[in-house]
Amino acid sequence: MIRHLFRKLGYGFLILMGINVLTFVLFFKVNTPDDMARMQLGTRRITPEAVEKWKALRGYDQPLFFNESKSGLDQVTQTLFFKTSSQMMRFDFGRSDAGRDINEEILFRAGPSLALALPSFAVGMGLSILIALGLAFFRGSYLDFWGTVICVVLMSISALFFIVAGQFVLSKLLQWLPVSGFSAGSDAWRFLLMPISIAVLSGLGGQVRFTRAVFLEEIDKDYVRTAKAKGLSDVQTLMKHVLPNALIPIISSSVALIPLLFMGSLISESFFSIPGLGAYLIGAIGSQDFAIVRTMVFVGSVLYIVGLILTDLCYAWADPRIRLS
Repeated sequence: MIRHLFRKLGYGFLILMGINVLTFVLFFKVNTPDDMARMQLGTRRITPEAVEKWKALRGYDQPLFFNESKSGLDQVTQTLFFKTSSQMMRFDFGRSDAGRDINEEILFRAGPSLALALPSFAVGMGLSILIALGLAFFRGSYLDFWGTVICVVLMSISALFFIVAGQFVLSKLLQWLPVSGFSAGSDAWRFLLMPISIAVLSGLGGQVRFTRAVFLEEIDKDYVRTAKAKGLSDVQTLMKHVLPNALIPIISSSVALIPLLFMGSLISESFFSIPGLGAYLIGAIGSQDFAIVRTMVFVGSVLYIVGLILTDLCYAWADPRIRLS
């Protein structure tokens, strides 16, 4: 187990370094620091002195990969790539192009993102498994047919429709919930109830169809017929045999959602004005703040690699036959 984890961590570090190199080239080669300075300062009447001052304040005045003015190891270490990469690996993200501390912003905005994402993930996953089990139990019946139809309808409707419809009905017409905003106090549920409900509803169709397909695939296997031959009921077979074996693909499909649990929902946070990490990234893209965008790409990569490692551990938990060596 320990050897397996260290091997996974080694692979993850190599992947992270590759992503770091790729994002650096995209941000600082395609858009040079001079281009970034002009975009932030404006294109009219910008003097070379103003551009150099802007770069010096943010550390962008150093060479990108190789410093010819230095000697020895300093030719590599006294570069923008080494400086920014070493800071990233220490999780010291520095300051944004606007001058604000990125670490403080991430810590401040992680709370609202988790408050929205964790309940959405937990409720959505629980409901999808429960409904899929019911459809699989009544497979071939009218309940299974119409349940599948409803799932297809939900998959065909954009999440934006649910957001707009929810805001119009629940906020404008019924005035039960606020249209947007966020409160960190005891009233937080009033601002989170609608986006959480919409996030669960918009993703329920696809999750139920996938989980139902996994259950139906397991139901047709030999071990299920053996369990029934021993006298187990359909409910006992589903809960004791089908569900544990179906957890493997369900866990695999959930890995892609792990970064979203921390980085927030880009659409929901923007429409509901929730000050989370998703809205933070959207704002950075709009203002062309490359320091924030590059940081969020790095954080998302770290979270995805961590999710892959946790998935292997969950495999061993869900199926004791799996041994990580």
